[in-house]
Amino acid sequence: MIIMINGAYGSGKTSAANMLQPLIENSMIYDPEEIGYMLRNLIPEVVRQVDERTDDFQDMELWRILTVKTVKEVKQKYNKHLIVPMTIYKEQYFKYIYNGFKEIDEDLHHFCLLASEETIYERLAKRGDVLGGWQYQQTPRCVKALQDNNFQLHITTDKLETSEVIEVIIGKINKDSRRRQL
Repeated sequence: MIIMINGAYGSGKTSAANMLQPLIENSMIYDPEEIGYMLRNLIPEVVRQVDERTDDFQDMELWRILTVKTVKEVKQKYNKHLIVPMTIYKEQYFKYIYNGFKEIDEDLHHFCLLASEETIYERLAKRGDVLGGWQYQQTPRCVKALQDNNFQLHITTDKLETSEVIEVIIGKINKDSRRRQL
């Protein structure tokens, strides 16, 4: 099983993944940001394709490829369920990764955590992000894009505790599991 937890920076993805992981037997968290950090350090901007010279490593085609290939290798090597917190709001990139994960494991669940810009700004400040920094700048774009129906199943987190988000996720996974068994 692969559980994607998508959402804007500050929507609660990492908190949800960390709380969910001990509840899913034989699971681990796989954070594709680590691949992005590696590529950013490995491939100088001048070497990148023109359309990859942005401040978002998701624009790097190699990031998308390695995100999917790494999931495949981790699943094969360690035979674990993966919980994947990530912010991926560009539809084309999302489809590539979603479809790639689906080829690896048919038991794929995608949850998109939504929150208002105000809530996200409060959460970013609470966790110590630099006011006006990169995550703040991405918020309006992410919030708007992720409301699209392509990013279902939406969970609005403004007034939810992380434990309540986890209840929704586990409920949906269990419902889907029962449906497949019938």
